[in-house]
Amino acid sequence: MRLRLLLETVAHTLQSLYLQGCRMEDSQLTVLTPALSRCSWFTKVNLCDNDFSVPILMELLLHTANWSKMNKSSNPHLWRSALTAASGVDEYGATLLYPYHHKIHGPFMMSLQTLPTLLKQARQALLRNEELAISAVEQLPMELFTAVFQDAFKGRHTRMVKAMVAAWPFPCLPVGTLMKTSNLETFQAVLEGVDMQLARNFHPRRNKMKVLDLRKLRHDFWTIWTGREDGDCSLESGDEEQVVKVLPRYAVRRRLKVIADLCLRRGLDEEEAYFLQWALERKGSLQLCCAKMKIWDMPLSNVKEILSVFQPWPVEELELTEFDLYTLTWFATYLGHMGSLRKLSMTDLYENTIGPGNRTAKSEMDCVRKFMSQFSRLHCLQHLSLKGVFFLRNQVKKLLRCLRSPLESFSISGYFMSESDMNSISRCEHLCELKHLAMRGVGLLAADSMPLQNLLETVAHTLQSLDLQGCGMEDSPLTDLIPALSRCTQLNKVNLSDNKFSVPILKDLLLHTANWSKMNAEQYPAPVECYDDFGFIDTERFLQLCPELMDALRAQRQPKSIIFATKPCSQCGMRCVYDLGPRLCPCWQ
Repeated sequence: MRLRLLLETVAHTLQSLYLQGCRMEDSQLTVLTPALSRCSWFTKVNLCDNDFSVPILMELLLHTANWSKMNKSSNPHLWRSALTAASGVDEYGATLLYPYHHKIHGPFMMSLQTLPTLLKQARQALLRNEELAISAVEQLPMELFTAVFQDAFKGRHTRMVKAMVAAWPFPCLPVGTLMKTSNLETFQAVLEGVDMQLARNFHPRRNKMKVLDLRKLRHDFWTIWTGREDGDCSLESGDEEQVVKVLPRYAVRRRLKVIADLCLRRGLDEEEAYFLQWALERKGSLQLCCAKMKIWDMPLSNVKEILSVFQPWPVEELELTEFDLYTLTWFATYLGHMGSLRKLSMTDLYENTIGPGNRTAKSEMDCVRKFMSQFSRLHCLQHLSLKGVFFLRNQVKKLLRCLRSPLESFSISGYFMSESDMNSISRCEHLCELKHLAMRGVGLLAADSMPLQNLLETVAHTLQSLDLQGCGMEDSPLTDLIPALSRCTQLNKVNLSDNKFSVPILKDLLLHTANWSKMNAEQYPAPVECYDDFGFIDTERFLQLCPELMDALRAQRQPKSIIFATKPCSQCGMRCVYDLGPRLCPCWQ
């Protein structure tokens, strides 16, 4: 205590400190560390020949950021004994880490610039002997805990991973971020560590974990607690749009919360199957939450069993694929409880499994109404995608009436849209602030152009992307749409490919795009003049007309990424494309 007071008194003047051979131990250095961290004028420190453990020494080193004037420092002799016991470090490692070595006469002097390397080697040394490492888990400094865990996880030290999960000292463990590649043994070790925690009424030191996050997303937690400079652990996932923030205090619940993304299908991989079985067996001890759920081609009995343990309200993204009407009707109630749902995608929903004795047009329509009525409970819904949904024809109006919040994106494709459906879409108050509109292959004929024109005029101030690929449009509908399209000043992506437009109409469109200053990517069909009477591509015409269209556009603005593409070749299935230059399909090369 007296030494600490002295150090605090002289912290603004002290330049060198020699405490070699003072028989100090961990508790004494722990007391001195705060005072030492404030000695910002240090140029030399010698703490050799004292009895400090690896965790306490690491904690001291992590508090030396203010020692900017330091030239040299010596490490206590216990670095050698402790780390040698941990791993039997070779002679090269010893000359780096220890004050005395048979090749060095006098104490080893370490530049503070080697601190990241020193800490990395110390972590590696600990992990070479799992017995010693596991015994030291309780003494690891908080600042070092996450770095050691990442090393253990990456190196597949399963026993160490299990012990560290059981002793996790933070409210949240976002381990999914580290699971770049599947490894069943390491994943099992994580869940076994959770089991160890569940089996205890208390932990002897600091067990605080309340949330286990298995989502494979970037997480701020690791950046905050490691602050690594050695480039040793890149934690970014492939999903660049999603970053998880450190969970606030109000997210903590009494039971351990496990957050995962679910993909329910036939043929689960080993890791997915193991987790689902583990979750089913512990449903009474855990709060199981799913943020992103995908369901397709899985027996209804299995789906029911799994959904019985995962709460519906935390689901934010849902994908339903290949559902029949019976399954969809059963799922309706579960959907209605997804109060946090922001994104819903439905693909290939069909109608053929109500039993022959019970199947009537009225019973089918009752099922459809029951399902659509649940949309009125989805107050957070922002993104809706409908592809190949059998019951939509002439029912779009009823579906849109059930919406309770403005949509940011709306995608509908896979069937021929009626004029009534188009009118309903153009008049829906919940589509007036769309940022993304996709209507692929919906068969927009000339008679249908006015509703789409009205919709584009309504969303002209917000629309950022437009996809009308394969809608069967010809010159007349596009001519009607050009005035509305020219006012869509926020557009950054447009796709009009696989439609039938002539050169004059395409030029007219391009000449009205001067306001598209934010445009990043645009796709157009090769004009109909590029095909012969039998529908085959005329390469000479293609190579002549596409540059003309490009020149017309460049007279208005400079495109960043643009493509004129033919329909797929009947022989090879590839397209002829003109972007910066021509790229013909293999049949013409």
